Amino acid sequence: MSATLTTRKLIAISAALARACNELTFGSNVAEVYNPLVYAARPHNQYLRLAGYSSKRVIFLGMNPGPWGMAQNGVPFGDSRMVNNWLEIGALPSKPERQHPMRPIYGLYCSRPEVSGQRLWGLFRERFGHPVFFFRDHFVANYCPLAFMASSGANITPDKLGAKYSAPLFEVCDRALADTIRVLRPEWVIGIGNFAKKRIDKVHEQYFGKEPDAGEPENPQEDTRPYDFSSAKILHPSPASPKANGGWDREVVKTLTELGVWS
Repeated sequence: MSATLTTRKLIAISAALARACNELTFGSNVAEVYNPLVYAARPHNQYLRLAGYSSKRVIFLGMNPGPWGMAQNGVPFGDSRMVNNWLEIGALPSKPERQHPMRPIYGLYCSRPEVSGQRLWGLFRERFGHPVFFFRDHFVANYCPLAFMASSGANITPDKLGAKYSAPLFEVCDRALADTIRVLRPEWVIGIGNFAKKRIDKVHEQYFGKEPDAGEPENPQEDTRPYDFSSAKILHPSPASPKANGGWDREVVKTLTELGVWS
């Protein structure tokens, strides 16, 4: 599949975000950091070519890679079976230079399920049937591309890094999210969980909903017309959430229908 201008812009945003994240440092409680935008760039870019070929009506935004999902293959919420069998992404990732012994990277051959990804992509498969119908109007992304691990192998979410380390990380991730929104120009940006919704609202406040400054734009190719979008939140599909374990898909369909995102 050839890359459209929209896809090329998304790949450039992803590459810039990967470089910016690699320049950051984190506290002593973080034993390892995985950046799948680097070692899994091939399947990630294949995903962008599949999903990001045109503007979208809806962006779904998660927090950061799960150890058995995007950390394995570069695809947001990337349960390997869904990535292989429904999305049909076959580009193979490499591996991080250093791996935590409790969090090995198997790529597309990872046999451990990513439950959040099974639920999310499973709902989209049930409702739309084929990825081409879903990606006509929808896109799925993660706010932060990095996976953080403690020495025990436990997952550390970005909101648990401490302000000294999270502030510079959030700055580059906010900028990448704003750039992605400018490229895809959605009507809705939907946070998958509380954290993502808070970052969407922060980006909306900082970058959108107001007239652009007068004068020449920094990037002459950038669309500087006044632009705004609506934001909302759906329940995160993680099995760690008790509410998600009792009919998550029905709850999400109900939420999106009441909002008017889905009919």
